[in-house]
Amino acid sequence: MDTILFTHSYFLRFDPKQWRLGQPYPPLGTLYAAALMREKGFRVGLFDTMFAESPDEILEAIEHHHPRWLVIYDDGFNYLTKMCLTNMREAAFRMSRLAKEKGCRVVVSSSDSTDHFVEYLEQGADFVVIGEGEQTLLELIGRDGGSPGLPGLAFLRDGLPVKTGGRAVMKDLDALPLPAWDLVEMERYRATWMRHAGYFSLNMSTTRGCPFKCNWCAKPIYGNRYHARSPGQVVNEMKWLKERYAFQHIWFCDDIFGLKPGWVSEFADLLEQEGLRIPFKIQSRADLLLQEDYVRALARAGCENSWMGAESGSQRILDAMDKGTTVEQIEKATGLLKTNGIRPSFFIQFGYPGETKEDIRKTLRMINELLPDEIGISVSYPLPGTVFYEKVKADLSKKANWTDSDELQIMFRNTYAPPFYKQLHRYVHLSYRLHKALHSLKSLLQKPGAVSWLHVRKAVSLACHTPALVFAKWKLDRLGSRSSGAAIDLITPRQ
Repeated sequence: MDTILFTHSYFLRFDPKQWRLGQPYPPLGTLYAAALMREKGFRVGLFDTMFAESPDEILEAIEHHHPRWLVIYDDGFNYLTKMCLTNMREAAFRMSRLAKEKGCRVVVSSSDSTDHFVEYLEQGADFVVIGEGEQTLLELIGRDGGSPGLPGLAFLRDGLPVKTGGRAVMKDLDALPLPAWDLVEMERYRATWMRHAGYFSLNMSTTRGCPFKCNWCAKPIYGNRYHARSPGQVVNEMKWLKERYAFQHIWFCDDIFGLKPGWVSEFADLLEQEGLRIPFKIQSRADLLLQEDYVRALARAGCENSWMGAESGSQRILDAMDKGTTVEQIEKATGLLKTNGIRPSFFIQFGYPGETKEDIRKTLRMINELLPDEIGISVSYPLPGTVFYEKVKADLSKKANWTDSDELQIMFRNTYAPPFYKQLHRYVHLSYRLHKALHSLKSLLQKPGAVSWLHVRKAVSLACHTPALVFAKWKLDRLGSRSSGAAIDLITPRQ
């Protein structure tokens, strides 16, 4: 059987914010594909780019494995990969060209290559897998590259791009082998996590897809569907990983965790039967988190942090996004999570077309009043295949993707200029931290005996946050005035 060298295009060093954060996850999607090909009799290897300094390091892996095929198979579960960052695109192009020079046949499977298959083919790829990749890859390499009529592919024929019809998505996820975890240098991930976070977290997936239709959300790999692994298989993988790698935490990287009715309750039951208690974080929706049985089952299973796509404190903006949730639901879900001992965290998005200073003010108020455990702030980012992209594509310049995940560049005409949103990101974080500190100070004064050292530290941080917030507010006002002719006039901290 041929040897297949798998890799992916996410280089942690090329994403400065994430490099500083130091919390990398193995390329889960890559490991699933490698496991399937190995199960079918192919020899497989992995060049994991996560800690690599240059795409040129692929040459050493090629010399070691002597592969017939190089498969650049990105992790479609990781939001950083879904962002299609240009640093990673250029790295993928470079690896494709180097592999071709060494006589490899090159296959690429990623969100970015699905959207821009012509560019990838021009840069050396023999084939681009469109959408979910495992079955297409298996058939393609099983036929030694014979592709006529094979669904889910793009390639060049007589110098012109050809794209075949779509492939039906997988429904029985339990039929896939467990990811090829053994291919990863796990101790390097562990050391990085321990140095930066003090614990070791691994990523797992229980589902594929999302049935909701937020109009800015691109789903080029798994689409608008939702299929789940069985709770029993997930628990068995957790047991195996715990015994082998002794990790302390899990990120369930599903777009929506536990949407299938009864799934989380059965999952919690099985974990209790096994005596397995591993803290984990998830991503969910405000409307789903209003179901008390669901939230109680999450807590029973070990969920410690639930990220919800709050996005905005303005109902007008949520409706424009086709989010399908309300500000009231966000408020109630936050309270229910806290009541059950689960920390709520918010994804926030600024800069959606038509957003005004009043919409921004409402979002800031929501954050500062609900005080989630963490916030992740971004700006609206148009990706091909979305309704949002179609709305703004006429305004897009040649630059249509960020270079790295911290760029936060608005790439279309909006209410305010791009520097305003960069400063808004800083201002909202400072305001949020100040309100968290005020909350800790209030707790300290009301119940001094029950306050932890963390509360004291947060209260003391008031002295640092207040002058920084004042300066950030002044700078934001200036940028807002330049953009719109009127000061932004955001909320000042509550006393």
